[in-house]
Amino acid sequence: MTRALTLPPLAPMAIESSSVTSASLHPAALRGQLDRWLAAHGNDLVAIRRHIHANPELSHHEFETASYVARILTAAGLAPRLTGRGNGVLCDIGRGDQVIALRADMDALPLHDAKNVPYRSTNDGVAHACGHDVHTTIALGAGLALAQLDEQGELPGRIRLVFQPAEESLNSGAPEMIAEGALKDVAAIYALHVGPWFKTGQIGVRSGAFTAACDAVEVRLSGLGGHTARPHLTADLVSALGRVVTEVPALIGRRVDSRASMSMVFGSIHAGDSFNAIPNEGVAKATIRVLSREAWLSAQDLITQLIHEVCAPTGAHVEVKYIRGVPPVINDRVATSVLSAAAADAIGADNVLEAEVSMGGEDFAYYVEQVPGTMFRLGTAISGYEGKMDIHQAHFDVDEKCIGVGVRTMVHTATQALRAEF
Repeated sequence: MTRALTLPPLAPMAIESSSVTSASLHPAALRGQLDRWLAAHGNDLVAIRRHIHANPELSHHEFETASYVARILTAAGLAPRLTGRGNGVLCDIGRGDQVIALRADMDALPLHDAKNVPYRSTNDGVAHACGHDVHTTIALGAGLALAQLDEQGELPGRIRLVFQPAEESLNSGAPEMIAEGALKDVAAIYALHVGPWFKTGQIGVRSGAFTAACDAVEVRLSGLGGHTARPHLTADLVSALGRVVTEVPALIGRRVDSRASMSMVFGSIHAGDSFNAIPNEGVAKATIRVLSREAWLSAQDLITQLIHEVCAPTGAHVEVKYIRGVPPVINDRVATSVLSAAAADAIGADNVLEAEVSMGGEDFAYYVEQVPGTMFRLGTAISGYEGKMDIHQAHFDVDEKCIGVGVRTMVHTATQALRAEF
Protein backbone atom coordinates (compact mmCIF):
# COMPACT_ATOMS: atom_id res chain seq x y z
CA MET A 1 0.00 0.00 0.00
CA THR A 2 1.20 3.50 -0.78
CA ARG A 3 0.88 5.75 2.22
CA ALA A 4 0.82 9.53 2.22
CA LEU A 5 4.12 11.17 3.03
CA THR A 6 3.97 14.02 5.50
CA LEU A 7 6.42 16.87 5.36
CA PRO A 8 8.90 17.31 8.22
CA PRO A 9 9.41 20.86 9.51
CA LEU A 10 10.85 22.95 6.69
CA ALA A 11 11.35 26.35 8.26
CA PRO A 12 14.96 25.70 9.36
CA MET A 13 15.95 24.72 5.80
CA ALA A 14 16.31 28.29 4.57
CA ILE A 15 19.78 29.85 4.60
CA GLU A 16 19.88 33.28 6.17
CA SER A 17 20.42 35.85 3.42
CA SER A 18 23.46 37.26 5.21
CA SER A 19 25.23 33.90 5.13
CA VAL A 20 26.10 34.04 1.44
CA THR A 21 28.75 36.59 0.61
CA SER A 22 29.85 38.08 -2.70
CA ALA A 23 32.86 35.76 -2.63
CA SER A 24 30.81 32.64 -1.91
CA LEU A 25 31.80 30.85 -5.11
CA HIS A 26 35.48 30.90 -4.22
CA PRO A 27 36.14 27.28 -3.12
CA ALA A 28 37.44 28.21 0.34
CA ALA A 29 34.55 30.60 0.98
CA LEU A 30 32.02 28.11 -0.35
CA ARG A 31 33.44 25.46 1.97
CA GLY A 32 32.88 27.74 4.92
CA GLN A 33 29.32 28.54 3.88
CA LEU A 34 28.50 24.86 3.50
CA ASP A 35 30.13 24.07 6.84
CA ARG A 36 27.79 26.49 8.56
CA TRP A 37 24.77 25.50 6.53
CA LEU A 38 25.20 21.79 7.16
CA ALA A 39 25.90 22.36 10.85
CA ALA A 40 22.56 24.16 11.10
CA HIS A 41 20.49 22.02 8.75
CA GLY A 42 22.12 18.59 8.58
CA ASN A 43 19.54 17.15 10.96
CA ASP A 44 16.75 18.30 8.64
CA LEU A 45 18.34 16.41 5.76
CA VAL A 46 18.68 13.30 7.90
CA ALA A 47 14.99 13.59 8.78
CA ILE A 48 14.11 13.81 5.08
CA ARG A 49 16.24 10.76 4.28
CA ARG A 50 14.66 8.73 7.07
CA HIS A 51 11.18 9.76 5.99
CA ILE A 52 11.80 8.60 2.42
CA HIS A 53 13.47 5.43 3.72
CA ALA A 54 10.46 4.59 5.88
CA ASN A 55 8.05 5.12 2.97
CA PRO A 56 9.60 3.43 -0.07
CA GLU A 57 7.83 3.03 -3.39
CA LEU A 58 8.55 0.60 -6.20
CA SER A 59 9.63 1.50 -9.73
CA HIS A 60 6.99 3.44 -11.69
CA HIS A 61 4.96 4.00 -8.50
CA GLU A 62 6.95 6.85 -6.90
CA PHE A 63 3.96 9.20 -6.83
CA GLU A 64 4.03 10.13 -3.14
CA THR A 65 7.82 10.41 -3.12
CA ALA A 66 7.73 12.75 -6.13
CA SER A 67 4.99 14.82 -4.50
CA TYR A 68 7.01 15.00 -1.29
CA VAL A 69 10.10 16.20 -3.17
CA ALA A 70 8.05 18.80 -5.01
CA ARG A 71 6.56 20.11 -1.77
CA ILE A 72 9.99 20.57 -0.21
CA LEU A 73 11.23 22.49 -3.26
CA THR A 74 8.08 24.60 -3.38
CA ALA A 75 8.41 25.46 0.31
CA ALA A 76 11.91 26.74 -0.46
CA GLY A 77 10.53 29.17 -3.04
CA LEU A 78 11.37 27.11 -6.12
CA ALA A 79 9.07 26.05 -8.96
CA PRO A 80 9.32 22.27 -9.42
CA ARG A 81 7.39 20.52 -12.19
CA LEU A 82 5.95 17.05 -11.85
CA THR A 83 6.26 14.91 -14.96
CA GLY A 84 3.20 13.81 -16.90
CA ARG A 85 2.72 10.60 -14.92
CA GLY A 86 3.37 12.42 -11.65
CA ASN A 87 6.25 10.20 -10.46
CA GLY A 88 9.19 12.37 -11.56
CA VAL A 89 10.25 15.93 -10.77
CA LEU A 90 12.21 18.58 -12.69
CA CYS A 91 13.29 21.84 -11.09
CA ASP A 92 15.48 24.62 -12.51
CA ILE A 93 17.46 26.94 -10.25
CA GLY A 94 18.95 30.17 -11.58
CA ARG A 95 19.03 31.68 -15.04
CA GLY A 96 21.24 31.60 -18.10
CA ASP A 97 22.15 29.51 -21.12
CA GLN A 98 24.62 27.19 -19.34
CA VAL A 99 22.64 24.40 -17.65
CA ILE A 100 24.16 21.75 -15.38
CA ALA A 101 21.89 18.88 -14.33
CA LEU A 102 22.04 16.91 -11.07
CA ARG A 103 20.20 13.59 -11.26
CA ALA A 104 18.78 11.48 -8.43
CA ASP A 105 16.68 8.31 -8.59
CA MET A 106 13.78 7.72 -6.20
CA ASP A 107 12.57 4.11 -6.50
CA ALA A 108 13.02 1.29 -4.01
CA LEU A 109 13.42 -2.47 -4.33
CA PRO A 110 10.93 -5.33 -3.79
CA LEU A 111 12.88 -6.48 -0.74
CA HIS A 112 12.17 -6.99 2.94
CA ASP A 113 13.73 -4.38 5.23
CA ALA A 114 15.36 -6.42 8.01
CA LYS A 115 16.88 -3.53 9.98
CA ASN A 116 15.79 -2.81 13.54
CA VAL A 117 15.79 0.99 13.26
CA PRO A 118 13.13 3.69 13.81
CA TYR A 119 13.10 4.48 10.08
CA ARG A 120 12.60 0.88 8.97
CA SER A 121 10.31 0.51 5.94
CA THR A 122 6.62 0.73 6.73
CA ASN A 123 5.74 -0.64 3.27
CA ASP A 124 5.92 -4.41 3.66
CA GLY A 125 8.19 -6.09 1.12
CA VAL A 126 9.61 -2.81 -0.22
CA ALA A 127 12.90 -1.27 0.93
CA HIS A 128 15.40 1.41 -0.02
CA ALA A 129 18.19 -1.15 -0.18
CA CYS A 130 20.04 0.61 -2.99
CA GLY A 131 20.46 4.05 -1.42
CA HIS A 132 18.07 5.99 -3.62
CA ASP A 133 16.68 7.68 -0.52
CA VAL A 134 20.19 9.05 0.06
CA HIS A 135 20.53 10.11 -3.60
CA THR A 136 17.24 12.01 -3.42
CA THR A 137 18.10 13.69 -0.12
CA ILE A 138 21.50 14.86 -1.37
CA ALA A 139 20.02 16.31 -4.55
CA LEU A 140 17.43 18.14 -2.44
CA GLY A 141 20.10 19.48 -0.08
CA ALA A 142 22.32 20.59 -2.93
CA GLY A 143 19.37 22.25 -4.64
CA LEU A 144 18.36 24.18 -1.54
CA ALA A 145 21.91 25.45 -1.01
CA LEU A 146 22.28 26.39 -4.68
CA ALA A 147 18.96 28.21 -4.60
CA GLN A 148 20.28 30.47 -1.87
CA LEU A 149 23.40 31.21 -3.90
CA ASP A 150 21.12 32.17 -6.76
CA GLU A 151 19.13 34.52 -4.53
CA GLN A 152 22.38 36.36 -3.81
CA GLY A 153 23.31 36.56 -7.49
CA GLU A 154 26.18 34.09 -7.11
CA LEU A 155 25.05 31.39 -9.54
CA PRO A 156 26.47 31.98 -13.05
CA GLY A 157 23.91 29.84 -14.88
CA ARG A 158 21.17 27.32 -14.30
CA ILE A 159 21.11 24.11 -12.28
CA ARG A 160 18.48 21.50 -13.11
CA LEU A 161 17.45 18.96 -10.50
CA VAL A 162 16.27 15.70 -12.08
CA PHE A 163 14.41 13.35 -9.73
CA GLN A 164 13.62 10.26 -11.80
CA PRO A 165 11.52 7.15 -11.28
CA ALA A 166 12.27 3.52 -12.08
CA GLU A 167 16.04 3.19 -12.16
CA GLU A 168 15.67 -0.38 -10.88
CA SER A 169 13.38 -1.45 -13.73
CA LEU A 170 14.48 -2.73 -17.14
CA ASN A 171 11.89 -0.38 -18.64
CA SER A 172 13.64 2.37 -16.77
CA GLY A 173 12.65 5.95 -16.04
CA ALA A 174 15.59 7.79 -17.62
CA PRO A 175 14.17 7.83 -21.17
CA GLU A 176 10.89 9.11 -19.73
CA MET A 177 12.68 12.00 -18.00
CA ILE A 178 14.63 12.82 -21.16
CA ALA A 179 11.35 12.93 -23.09
CA GLU A 180 10.03 15.33 -20.44
CA GLY A 181 12.90 17.73 -21.20
CA ALA A 182 15.45 16.77 -18.54
CA LEU A 183 18.36 17.37 -20.95
CA LYS A 184 17.05 20.45 -22.77
CA ASP A 185 19.93 22.97 -22.97
CA VAL A 186 22.02 20.84 -20.58
CA ALA A 187 25.80 21.14 -20.99
CA ALA A 188 26.65 18.35 -18.53
CA ILE A 189 24.95 16.07 -16.01
CA TYR A 190 26.20 14.63 -12.72
CA ALA A 191 24.97 11.84 -10.46
CA LEU A 192 26.16 9.76 -7.52
CA HIS A 193 25.59 6.26 -6.26
CA VAL A 194 26.19 5.05 -2.73
CA GLY A 195 29.29 2.89 -2.34
CA PRO A 196 29.42 1.04 0.99
CA TRP A 197 32.92 -0.23 0.18
CA PHE A 198 34.25 3.36 0.46
CA LYS A 199 34.64 4.98 3.86
CA THR A 200 32.22 7.74 4.73
CA GLY A 201 33.96 10.97 3.80
CA GLN A 202 35.44 9.52 0.62
CA ILE A 203 34.18 9.41 -2.95
CA GLY A 204 35.28 7.32 -5.93
CA VAL A 205 35.62 8.83 -9.40
CA ARG A 206 36.45 7.28 -12.75
CA SER A 207 36.69 8.43 -16.35
CA GLY A 208 35.50 6.06 -19.09
CA ALA A 209 33.58 2.83 -18.47
CA PHE A 210 31.91 3.02 -15.05
CA THR A 211 29.07 0.49 -15.09
CA ALA A 212 28.11 -2.24 -17.53
CA ALA A 213 25.26 -2.55 -19.96
CA CYS A 214 22.74 -5.03 -18.61
CA ASP A 215 20.27 -7.09 -20.66
CA ALA A 216 18.17 -10.14 -19.87
CA VAL A 217 17.62 -13.30 -21.89
CA GLU A 218 15.13 -16.14 -21.53
CA VAL A 219 15.77 -19.43 -23.33
CA ARG A 220 12.72 -21.70 -23.68
CA LEU A 221 13.22 -25.20 -25.07
CA SER A 222 10.50 -27.66 -26.05
CA GLY A 223 10.42 -31.11 -27.58
CA LEU A 224 9.40 -34.72 -27.12
CA GLY A 225 9.84 -35.94 -23.56
CA GLY A 226 9.80 -39.47 -22.25
CA HIS A 227 11.35 -42.06 -19.97
CA THR A 228 14.88 -41.45 -18.69
CA ALA A 229 15.65 -45.07 -19.64
CA ARG A 230 15.27 -44.11 -23.32
CA PRO A 231 16.69 -40.58 -23.78
CA HIS A 232 17.53 -41.41 -27.41
CA LEU A 233 13.80 -41.30 -28.16
CA THR A 234 13.45 -37.78 -26.75
CA ALA A 235 14.90 -34.28 -27.22
CA ASP A 236 16.38 -34.62 -23.68
CA LEU A 237 15.67 -31.02 -22.74
CA VAL A 238 17.50 -31.19 -19.41
CA SER A 239 20.70 -32.10 -21.21
CA ALA A 240 20.02 -29.43 -23.84
CA LEU A 241 19.55 -26.78 -21.17
CA GLY A 242 22.78 -27.92 -19.55
CA ARG A 243 24.58 -27.27 -22.82
CA VAL A 244 23.06 -23.80 -23.08
CA VAL A 245 24.07 -22.71 -19.58
CA THR A 246 27.63 -24.01 -19.88
CA GLU A 247 28.60 -23.73 -23.54
CA VAL A 248 27.08 -20.40 -24.56
CA PRO A 249 28.85 -18.35 -21.84
CA ALA A 250 32.12 -20.11 -22.73
CA LEU A 251 31.69 -19.42 -26.45
CA ILE A 252 31.16 -15.70 -25.79
CA GLY A 253 34.76 -15.54 -24.61
CA ARG A 254 35.87 -16.77 -28.05
CA ARG A 255 33.55 -14.61 -30.13
CA VAL A 256 33.87 -11.23 -28.37
CA ASP A 257 36.98 -9.14 -27.69
CA SER A 258 37.91 -9.84 -24.08
CA ARG A 259 38.40 -6.11 -23.50
CA ALA A 260 34.64 -5.68 -23.88
CA SER A 261 34.17 -7.74 -20.69
CA MET A 262 30.98 -9.43 -21.85
CA SER A 263 29.55 -11.99 -19.46
CA MET A 264 26.47 -14.19 -19.45
CA VAL A 265 25.36 -15.53 -16.07
CA PHE A 266 22.29 -17.72 -15.53
CA GLY A 267 20.23 -17.12 -12.43
CA SER A 268 17.30 -19.47 -13.11
CA ILE A 269 16.90 -22.87 -14.76
CA HIS A 270 13.91 -25.19 -14.57
CA ALA A 271 12.83 -28.34 -16.38
CA GLY A 272 10.64 -31.14 -15.13
CA ASP A 273 9.60 -32.38 -11.71
CA SER A 274 10.22 -36.12 -11.82
CA PHE A 275 13.58 -37.87 -11.48
CA ASN A 276 12.71 -40.51 -14.08
CA ALA A 277 10.82 -38.51 -16.71
CA ILE A 278 12.36 -36.24 -19.34
CA PRO A 279 10.14 -33.13 -19.59
CA ASN A 280 8.57 -31.59 -22.66
CA GLU A 281 9.65 -28.05 -21.79
CA GLY A 282 12.41 -26.23 -19.95
CA VAL A 283 13.48 -22.65 -19.43
CA ALA A 284 16.65 -20.84 -18.36
CA LYS A 285 17.08 -17.13 -17.62
CA ALA A 286 20.28 -15.09 -17.60
CA THR A 287 21.70 -11.59 -17.56
CA ILE A 288 24.13 -10.25 -20.15
CA ARG A 289 26.62 -7.63 -18.96
CA VAL A 290 29.17 -5.80 -21.09
CA LEU A 291 31.33 -2.68 -20.74
CA SER A 292 31.74 -1.85 -24.43
CA ARG A 293 28.86 -0.04 -26.11
CA GLU A 294 29.81 -1.47 -29.49
CA ALA A 295 29.79 -5.02 -28.14
CA TRP A 296 26.50 -4.33 -26.38
CA LEU A 297 24.86 -3.28 -29.64
CA SER A 298 25.84 -6.61 -31.23
CA ALA A 299 25.09 -8.80 -28.19
CA GLN A 300 21.49 -9.68 -29.03
CA ASP A 301 22.24 -11.10 -32.47
CA LEU A 302 25.37 -12.92 -31.33
CA ILE A 303 23.88 -14.57 -28.26
CA THR A 304 20.68 -15.57 -30.06
CA GLN A 305 22.80 -17.19 -32.79
CA LEU A 306 24.99 -19.05 -30.27
CA ILE A 307 21.98 -20.44 -28.42
CA HIS A 308 20.49 -21.80 -31.62
CA GLU A 309 23.84 -23.29 -32.71
CA VAL A 310 24.38 -25.04 -29.37
CA CYS A 311 20.85 -26.48 -29.34
CA ALA A 312 20.77 -27.55 -32.99
CA PRO A 313 22.21 -31.09 -32.44
CA THR A 314 19.71 -31.82 -29.64
CA GLY A 315 16.59 -31.53 -31.79
CA ALA A 316 14.93 -29.24 -29.28
CA HIS A 317 12.75 -26.38 -30.47
CA VAL A 318 14.30 -23.08 -29.31
CA GLU A 319 12.67 -19.78 -28.41
CA VAL A 320 14.92 -16.91 -27.32
CA LYS A 321 13.43 -13.83 -25.67
CA TYR A 322 16.07 -11.10 -25.46
CA ILE A 323 15.20 -8.06 -23.34
CA ARG A 324 17.23 -4.90 -23.83
CA GLY A 325 18.16 -3.29 -20.52
CA VAL A 326 20.45 -0.29 -20.16
CA PRO A 327 23.61 0.79 -22.02
CA PRO A 328 26.94 1.04 -20.20
CA VAL A 329 27.72 4.24 -18.29
CA ILE A 330 30.73 5.84 -19.98
CA ASN A 331 31.88 8.77 -17.86
CA ASP A 332 33.01 11.81 -19.85
CA ARG A 333 36.66 12.79 -19.42
CA VAL A 334 36.05 16.55 -19.05
CA ALA A 335 33.03 16.15 -16.78
CA THR A 336 35.02 13.76 -14.58
CA SER A 337 37.94 16.20 -14.44
CA VAL A 338 35.61 18.97 -13.26
CA LEU A 339 34.13 16.64 -10.63
CA SER A 340 37.55 15.53 -9.36
CA ALA A 341 38.80 19.11 -8.96
CA ALA A 342 35.56 20.26 -7.33
CA ALA A 343 35.50 17.30 -4.94
CA ALA A 344 39.10 17.97 -3.93
CA ASP A 345 38.04 21.51 -3.00
CA ALA A 346 34.93 20.25 -1.19
CA ILE A 347 36.22 17.30 0.85
CA GLY A 348 40.01 17.26 0.36
CA ALA A 349 42.07 15.66 -2.39
CA ASP A 350 43.03 12.72 -0.13
CA ASN A 351 39.37 11.71 -0.01
CA VAL A 352 38.95 11.58 -3.80
CA LEU A 353 39.83 8.03 -4.84
CA GLU A 354 39.64 6.00 -8.04
CA ALA A 355 36.47 3.94 -8.38
CA GLU A 356 36.53 0.45 -9.80
CA VAL A 357 34.46 -0.53 -12.81
CA SER A 358 31.17 -2.14 -11.80
CA MET A 359 29.39 -4.84 -13.78
CA GLY A 360 26.10 -3.59 -12.35
CA GLY A 361 23.67 -1.72 -14.59
CA GLU A 362 22.68 1.95 -14.26
CA ASP A 363 20.21 3.87 -16.41
CA PHE A 364 22.22 7.06 -15.93
CA ALA A 365 23.76 5.70 -19.14
CA TYR A 366 20.88 7.13 -21.16
CA TYR A 367 21.76 10.67 -20.10
CA VAL A 368 25.48 10.41 -20.83
CA GLU A 369 24.74 8.97 -24.25
CA GLN A 370 23.34 12.41 -25.13
CA VAL A 371 25.36 14.92 -23.09
CA PRO A 372 28.71 14.85 -21.23
CA GLY A 373 28.34 13.60 -17.70
CA THR A 374 29.80 11.50 -14.94
CA MET A 375 28.69 9.44 -11.95
CA PHE A 376 30.69 8.96 -8.77
CA ARG A 377 30.60 6.60 -5.81
CA LEU A 378 29.76 8.11 -2.44
CA GLY A 379 31.34 6.40 0.55
CA THR A 380 28.70 5.23 3.04
CA ALA A 381 30.50 2.62 5.17
CA ILE A 382 29.26 2.42 8.75
CA SER A 383 32.15 2.46 11.18
CA GLY A 384 32.24 -0.62 13.40
CA TYR A 385 29.69 -2.56 11.34
CA GLU A 386 30.46 -6.28 11.52
CA GLY A 387 30.19 -7.95 8.15
CA LYS A 388 30.35 -6.75 4.58
CA MET A 389 27.68 -4.21 3.77
CA ASP A 390 26.48 -4.17 0.18
CA ILE A 391 23.53 -2.76 -1.72
CA HIS A 392 20.46 -4.90 -2.49
CA GLN A 393 20.69 -6.55 0.94
CA ALA A 394 17.87 -6.70 3.47
CA HIS A 395 20.07 -5.07 6.13
CA PHE A 396 21.49 -2.30 3.93
CA ASP A 397 22.01 1.04 5.63
CA VAL A 398 24.40 3.99 5.46
CA ASP A 399 26.37 6.25 7.75
CA GLU A 400 24.18 9.34 7.46
CA LYS A 401 27.21 11.63 7.63
CA CYS A 402 27.56 10.74 3.96
CA ILE A 403 24.68 13.12 3.19
CA GLY A 404 26.77 16.17 4.03
CA VAL A 405 29.67 14.80 1.98
CA GLY A 406 27.37 14.35 -1.00
CA VAL A 407 25.87 17.83 -0.68
CA ARG A 408 29.33 19.42 -0.49
CA THR A 409 30.53 17.50 -3.53
CA MET A 410 27.45 18.24 -5.61
CA VAL A 411 27.37 21.96 -4.80
CA HIS A 412 31.07 22.47 -5.53
CA THR A 413 30.77 20.41 -8.72
CA ALA A 414 27.69 22.27 -9.97
CA THR A 415 29.20 25.71 -9.43
CA GLN A 416 32.49 24.78 -11.08
CA ALA A 417 30.74 23.03 -13.96
CA LEU A 418 28.79 26.21 -14.70
CA ARG A 419 32.10 27.85 -15.55
CA ALA A 420 33.53 24.93 -17.52
CA GLU A 421 33.58 24.26 -21.25
CA PHE A 422 32.28 20.85 -22.33
